[in-house]
Amino acid sequence: METVQQAQENGGQGMIKDEENNSTAEEQHKLSLMRALVERRDPASKEVDDSTLRRFLRARDLDVEKAAAFFLKYLKWRTTFVPNGHISDAEVQNEIAQNKMFIGGADKKGRPILVVFGCRHFQNPDPDEFKRVVVYCLDKICSRMPAGQEKFVSIGDLQGWGFSNSDIRGYLAALSILQDCYPERLGKLFIVHAPRIFSVVWKIVYPFIDNNTKTKIVFVDDSKLKSTLLEDIDESQLPDTYGGKLPLVPLQEA
Repeated sequence: METVQQAQENGGQGMIKDEENNSTAEEQHKLSLMRALVERRDPASKEVDDSTLRRFLRARDLDVEKAAAFFLKYLKWRTTFVPNGHISDAEVQNEIAQNKMFIGGADKKGRPILVVFGCRHFQNPDPDEFKRVVVYCLDKICSRMPAGQEKFVSIGDLQGWGFSNSDIRGYLAALSILQDCYPERLGKLFIVHAPRIFSVVWKIVYPFIDNNTKTKIVFVDDSKLKSTLLEDIDESQLPDTYGGKLPLVPLQEA
């Protein structure tokens, strides 16, 4: 198996583009090395753009070997879990029927907004369907990102949430997919209307959240809900359910 040193000696050839990613010279160099490694280990990597590789590289603090292994593991997972390249509505119809996922506008940085209502979620007896809907959801929101933007914002609304909605297995599965397969995609997560009893579940889930993701999670006080959201989202783009002017659109209709 080729090492970073061998890739460097081979010139680290690959299609390197200095895009709108504010990439440093060091990062560009390591991206070149990473591309050389992954393309030699799996030729399918040649079809992947630099932006995707860069996200995996950044998620591993520019460690080329770790990032290459991280990405190749993802590539194998994607080929197996999403063999058709996308998840169809028919594959997640039970999850869609819960009517819990919506698309909002975009925040002030142009990041699309995903809104999920926790009180409408109930544990799926088929854990694979739930994993599929996580991929379905993330692919949908990522497809709405404008050129130059690679992240999204999410609002997790827990108003009315109770233990009947609790799904530790599902939460951990969703977290694993987000962190392992969509690194550097989450820009910020606002958790709103969290009831006190949610802290019981949060204590179980929290240790599984990586440090980078933890910095992006904000619990919003009900008394400061609109003002907090308006710091990041213009009123014209803020969902009307939070005092804004934009109606929510069901994810499957977006």
